[in-house]
Amino acid sequence: MDSQESQNRLPRRRVLQWFAAVAAAEGTTLPAALAQATKPGASGYGYDPKLNKSYERGEVWPLTLTDGEKKAALALADVIFPKDQYGPAASEVRVVDFIDEWVSAPYPRQQNDRKVIVPGLRKLDERSNEKFKKAFAEISAKEKTAMCDDLAKGDHFFHVFTGLSSGAYYSDPRCWPSIGYVGNTPIGGAFPGPPEEVLKQAGVEQTVKP
Repeated sequence: MDSQESQNRLPRRRVLQWFAAVAAAEGTTLPAALAQATKPGASGYGYDPKLNKSYERGEVWPLTLTDGEKKAALALADVIFPKDQYGPAASEVRVVDFIDEWVSAPYPRQQNDRKVIVPGLRKLDERSNEKFKKAFAEISAKEKTAMCDDLAKGDHFFHVFTGLSSGAYYSDPRCWPSIGYVGNTPIGGAFPGPPEEVLKQAGVEQTVKP
């Protein structure tokens, strides 16, 4: 990544604007759009993997994304989640590996998402080639951002892809600081109660002292 690409790194605020735009186009809320990828799916297909065994990638079921599709997915995920002061890039936490596993799984929900993700990645490269004469992974950060701005206006593929990417990204503890999540952290004493500014905003008073 050269210095110009680094300067063009997308701020997290723009990403949330994209999510909000997609949510509005789909007629839903931002939290609902972000949670879409974690909705319960079908009851299962055949035997589930043994949870106490460590599996290699592709051992449970064959991985099906092509090299070209993975390159497009990797570039798109890194535009959505770049490396910045809030956390690592999507490529560093293997978001695309998760997406490959997801769309390759033999379950109805995952196969339905595959029908959106795979054609969407191919169309992404087609649009990039038409506009910039290069595949999406090869264009500049500014050009990628411009394409994503267009996709955020209501493209269903972008909605599904960002949902899956956010689910994968925020499952990694390295990414938790970007949303203020601290995980299972001991308080180290009595619970101090809600912050004073939160109490004022809610119009209530703390009556129980720690």
